Amino acid sequence: MRFFISGEQNRQMVLNTIVLLFLIYMVVLWISLGLMYFHRMGLTAISVQEYYLGSPARFTEPRSYQSLLEVSHAHLFSMGMLAVTLTHLLLFAPLADRIKIFLSVAVYLGAIGDEGAGWLVRYVDPHFAYLKIAMFLLMEISLALLITIVIYGLISQRLRHQLSRKRPPRRKSTGRGAH
Repeated sequence: MRFFISGEQNRQMVLNTIVLLFLIYMVVLWISLGLMYFHRMGLTAISVQEYYLGSPARFTEPRSYQSLLEVSHAHLFSMGMLAVTLTHLLLFAPLADRIKIFLSVAVYLGAIGDEGAGWLVRYVDPHFAYLKIAMFLLMEISLALLITIVIYGLISQRLRHQLSRKRPPRRKSTGRGAH
């Protein structure tokens, strides 16, 4: 990360390529998160409740403690790594610190809330389905914003560097008036 802090990333095509490929990978992951969610349920409380509590009409069983635990274990680790990586890259984006903090909180809150809301629907109250939907949307929107902002920051910084290399060097003034 010292390359980002020192500005050396502009001269490091390999590093830029690696970060850009990571971000493209994150776009694919973001799409798959949405597809997995919509494969299992929709943006209605009934669909979320049927997924977690089962549905006699669809012949589905409620989610078991073990299946929720296994999914939570994998998701908490992977989403944590994703969030820390994206928020770390966000540090170097050309944004105000308040926006960076807001987006960082949003992505963590969305990821943890999305995971926890399923447990709440299953074991506390079916009305937590609304929280599940809200946290899923928060997670997806904040991830999309983070990915977009980091890609924009990377590309715009690269373009600024290329433009600055094409400009002719400024002549130094001698301090004497114009003759």
